[in-house]
Amino acid sequence: MSRRHQAEKRVILPDAKYGDLVLSKFINNIMIDGKKSVAERIVYGALDRLQAKTGGDAVRAFHDAIDNVKPNLEVRSRRVGGATYQVPVEVRAERAQALAFRWIIEMSRKRSENTMMERLGGELVDATNNRGAAIKKREDTHKMAEANRAFSHYRW
Repeated sequence: MSRRHQAEKRVILPDAKYGDLVLSKFINNIMIDGKKSVAERIVYGALDRLQAKTGGDAVRAFHDAIDNVKPNLEVRSRRVGGATYQVPVEVRAERAQALAFRWIIEMSRKRSENTMMERLGGELVDATNNRGAAIKKREDTHKMAEANRAFSHYRW
């Protein structure tokens, strides 16, 4: 990582179907080997599945799922006097969104449905209803931060 200056943020265009920036970032996270059309097909199929299950607006349900998975606290390693402490810190908004994307994608890839479209759709439905593996990951992160609250005075 360069010490001179921070890397500038790239401008991301909204997605083609819904015109949503967050959805466009999510599609970019799903994408493997630069195959954006495959990623778009997976995400749009998952959103159709989400809309069928929830009965409402697919993009609204997607945003609810992302908001439910976003963590508020996480632990960071901090070395003080030869000992390493897990210090709880608040999560920045951009990082919270990135973690939510990562956890939803990771947990949907571990599911047992046949196609990635079905897996992602199922995980989004679960996240919308505050259950599922991605929600469990967020709860575990919060529990870890709560357990290490005694070390919060080492925050920098």
